[in-house]
Amino acid sequence: MQVSVNGKNEETIKQTLAEFLIARSLLERRVAVECNGHIILKSEYKKFILNDGDILEIVHAIGGG
Repeated sequence: MQVSVNGKNEETIKQTLAEFLIARSLLERRVAVECNGHIILKSEYKKFILNDGDILEIVHAIGGG
């Protein structure tokens, strides 16, 4: 199946959002995820199933000084 991540199409398998983020080493980072225009709460990542055609926006905080 295909999902759009920050404007780029990616081929992936049907999985939870948590599994998707783990595969990209993003779960342990401070990230915010929007799917199809809706913010997904971190507490929902393990229950939220990605579907073909989903549009994800993933941002993470970067510290600086």
